[in-house]
Amino acid sequence: MPRRPATSTTRIGRGLAAAAVSFALLASIQGPAGADTQTPPIHLKDRGTGIPTSRFGTYVRSKEWLVEPSLRHSKNRDMEYDPSELGFSPGGTFHGRYEASEGLVFLSYGLSDRVAVEFEAAGIRASLRKAAADSSTMPQKLTESGLGQVRSRLDWRWLAESERRPELYSYAEAVFPHDSDKVLVGTPDWTVNGGIGAIRGFRWGTMTVRLGFEYDTGSETSLDFGEYALEYLKRLSPRVSLYAGYVVFQGDEGVLATEVQWSPGPRVVVKVGNRLGVVSESVLGVTSNSTDWAPSVAVLFKLPAN
Repeated sequence: MPRRPATSTTRIGRGLAAAAVSFALLASIQGPAGADTQTPPIHLKDRGTGIPTSRFGTYVRSKEWLVEPSLRHSKNRDMEYDPSELGFSPGGTFHGRYEASEGLVFLSYGLSDRVAVEFEAAGIRASLRKAAADSSTMPQKLTESGLGQVRSRLDWRWLAESERRPELYSYAEAVFPHDSDKVLVGTPDWTVNGGIGAIRGFRWGTMTVRLGFEYDTGSETSLDFGEYALEYLKRLSPRVSLYAGYVVFQGDEGVLATEVQWSPGPRVVVKVGNRLGVVSESVLGVTSNSTDWAPSVAVLFKLPAN
């Protein structure tokens, strides 16, 4: 969807402060001296030994392939847009109805117990219905389809979690430009993302906090927020896990993400999730670009390399 102008310095400061507090809390909480020695240990029972990927509550192990096809439908009844940024005149700030359906394919491979790579590509059909007050040359309903976001990512763990300390990891990601003439579904410029995260497992669940930054070669500012999140994962039984998180995408799209993960077999996971838009400009700096809701369904296959 059309990108908003760069976020403010104030919003970046708030995000950094929130992330610093979260990292400090995770690092300061230590497990009991006589931690459980079962396999897996308590702090790994929700997620196992894998490296965190960009998929919610999903981890890849060394020499393992993850293959995940998925479908997602998104709606936003009051998405903020400027006709001039979409190639129409005159410009202005309006709120229109945005809707998109996507089919995505996600791949990940664990190069070792510390490094993993990812690749994702999407096909998308999106539409934006103009606001009643918009008198620009934009059509009443702008519709586009084609290739969606295409990205690759490197994940690496630089400190493994133990009974007394959280896991620390980083990632670097590149989003490839294509179809710059398609204002709703294309990617006009190279985008590079990077970030850090911390994971801490407890008896009552596993917490993750992460903070990312984004460099868009077509943006007026060189560096901005990519995404930041506070996430919770709980394995309810050997077959069922529950994920919940507050995630802010591109610095201004805040969503409450939930997902149920069901494993009918050891190498298959069925995921049913949703992203619910949360708007709180005065506190978190997010805007009406937040998706109203975005249900999704996915099937994850875990394939050993040998």
